[in-house]
Amino acid sequence: MRELIYSMTMSLDGCIAPRAGGPEWAAPSEELHRFHNQQASELGVHLLGRNLYEVMVYWETAEEDPALPDYMAEFARIWKDLPKIVYSKTLDEVVGNTTLSHGDPVEEVAALKQEDGKPLGVGGAELASTLTSAGLIDEYRIFVNPTVLGGGKPFFAGDTHVELELVGTQTFDSGVVCLRYRRA
Repeated sequence: MRELIYSMTMSLDGCIAPRAGGPEWAAPSEELHRFHNQQASELGVHLLGRNLYEVMVYWETAEEDPALPDYMAEFARIWKDLPKIVYSKTLDEVVGNTTLSHGDPVEEVAALKQEDGKPLGVGGAELASTLTSAGLIDEYRIFVNPTVLGGGKPFFAGDTHVELELVGTQTFDSGVVCLRYRRA
């Protein structure tokens, strides 16, 4: 049985995206980027909502930039090879090693979890909220960036109560702290 891991960076005030502006506030240091490379390489499939897919589609061609640092080029290769499923009601097509689903993510992810294989990753607050409500997420990896955004899209988008148990922490040179929780 596969595990499902929700992993995202959030601000100190609990947001994964500001009200206005882009993802620059959450750009990882080289150390943290290399950590994310390792995490991504351990996944069997990554599940995304439309918003996160549109941010991450950059990595499908990023490796073509000769000025890209080696650790970022490594991530681009990992991301391109990683099978992905995008859940969207508005997209008509996706690129790369990506499948577009208009189906019920709860049913589809529950079936994926029953298969043998590497863990599943999920990113995007709305999709993760749906999967949290269904009790499908096994582990939460919260990367707390020492930034206050003053509002925006929250890490936990739903109103589901979930008891969690802390299973690990890691602090990076940039001041980002990774908090790992499992369902209690």
